[in-house]
Amino acid sequence: MKVTISDVARLAGVSTATVSHTINNTRYVSGDTKEKVYQAIRQLGYTPDASARSFRTGKKRTIGFIVPDISNKFFGTIIESAENVLSAEGYHLIIANTKENMDREETNLRLLTAGLVDGLLVASTMEDFARLDGLIPAGFPVVLVDRTFDSQKYSSVSVSNFQPIYRSVCRLAAQGARRIGVVGGLPRLSTTKERIAAYRAAMKDCGLPLDENLILYGDSMENSAPPCLDRLLERGCDAILVCQGLMASVTIAYLRGKGIQPRRDLELVSFVDYDTHAYEFYYDQVDRIVQPVVELGKIAGEQILLRVEKPDAPVAERVLTSAYRPWGEGEAGQE
Repeated sequence: MKVTISDVARLAGVSTATVSHTINNTRYVSGDTKEKVYQAIRQLGYTPDASARSFRTGKKRTIGFIVPDISNKFFGTIIESAENVLSAEGYHLIIANTKENMDREETNLRLLTAGLVDGLLVASTMEDFARLDGLIPAGFPVVLVDRTFDSQKYSSVSVSNFQPIYRSVCRLAAQGARRIGVVGGLPRLSTTKERIAAYRAAMKDCGLPLDENLILYGDSMENSAPPCLDRLLERGCDAILVCQGLMASVTIAYLRGKGIQPRRDLELVSFVDYDTHAYEFYYDQVDRIVQPVVELGKIAGEQILLRVEKPDAPVAERVLTSAYRPWGEGEAGQE
């Protein structure tokens, strides 16, 4: 049986009008009362009928963007690029930060689809597509950004890094590296799964033994890189691939602090997720995999506008490709 606004009001001990005002932010509601309403929404799994509300009130010309880490410049660049597209069409953007926490994402999905926005861009941290899908009202415009699922129910725009990673590992092997370690992001993410699969395939095709102890995972935050690096160094790696931009951004400085010089002491492949001029100081030291971040955000903005304006448009899957830049090939400009 579908949970109604009356059920939420009853559990929260307030009127249905108060629940409506809390969800739609149409009248002042005290903080304590809001918390009671939100707690009831979470407990009951209530999803408001966003399509009916849109019919009554019309479009709000606002898009929501759920991101896993707003402090990560990768997502900051995507947000800025998408917002440029949206603002040119008279739309505003609301940002929700999940901090790679699935429960926070669930809360934000419920609130934003409750009539606050016309559509959603989602860089999901969910492990289970069914959980994400169950939180989105039928017909609600959604575009998945960067992180995707096997199901093709929603339009998506993402970046494939399989070939660049495969090429980088093969190049390291050709240069004589034998113990190539890899640092990935959160294991549950589609981006991490693809990157580790590319590493495994390249190791096999290059005739190198696959040591599972050389495959480590961080939490996609910069502070998780150093412990992974320490373990790989202890395990005798002669090359390391850091395949997540925020973690890669601290790698050079950390290794230098330990007296380790890339190329001289260790081969290194680094992801570059944003303005590559920040990497100039070690362009001549590492191989780089440069993601087309600006283009990713631009297409995401275009796709969500299409879904909002034409809800019946076919589901579209856009896949971009990163650029592999071996050291010595010059500057890796913004893709």
